[in-house]
Amino acid sequence: MYAKEPDLAALGALLADRSRAAFCLALLDGRAWTATELAQLAGIAPSTATSHLNRLVTGGLLAEERKGRHRYVRLADPAVAEMIEALAARAPQRLVPVRSLVAARRHRAVAFARICYDHLGGSLSVAITDAMTEQGFLDWEFGPALTPSGAAWLTDTGITQETAPHVRTCLDWTERRLHLAGAVAAAVFHHAVQESWLVPAEGSRVVRLTDPGRDAFQRHLGLTDEALTAR
Repeated sequence: MYAKEPDLAALGALLADRSRAAFCLALLDGRAWTATELAQLAGIAPSTATSHLNRLVTGGLLAEERKGRHRYVRLADPAVAEMIEALAARAPQRLVPVRSLVAARRHRAVAFARICYDHLGGSLSVAITDAMTEQGFLDWEFGPALTPSGAAWLTDTGITQETAPHVRTCLDWTERRLHLAGAVAAAVFHHAVQESWLVPAEGSRVVRLTDPGRDAFQRHLGLTDEALTAR
């Protein structure tokens, strides 16, 4: 007789390779990538990348789609994205060489504001979460929940939601603190992009804060200059 139990070792083995782990972190931008793009990211041969991607698809972490002759992969679902972000937040930090001023700026930009699947991550997102809490828009008594004043704030700000006002959190892997996730966070992020408060960088998870965005976050949430500045 046999009984089923979770095989955590099998799941851990999928992420035990640095290239596969790098693929999953890159795919947190919510886009679909080709094997060639991911191979270039990891500095490995396309054939090697394809082998790694096959394992991740078979293991259920990635989903694939085909457009003509091209194969694209993305994270399988939001739950996988949440898991990858949580694992990254709990993983030990390792030193990586920063060989140029451009690379140093990119690391700082990623830590400040980045795409976290369908919402915002980074120190800016943590600051937004703190501000919404301080202004009574979030209630933490039984876990994060949108308050009536929070729902009114969304409406007054022009933020609409296509789904129920679901609120959850991610443990931010650069700040090691919680940032807002779920439908509410996605709605706030998409509104900020539509209003050009935030501008996603081409081919990167980095999100740039614009001058109108700086003014808007100060006006709507009272964020300080320090919170609105990459460290």
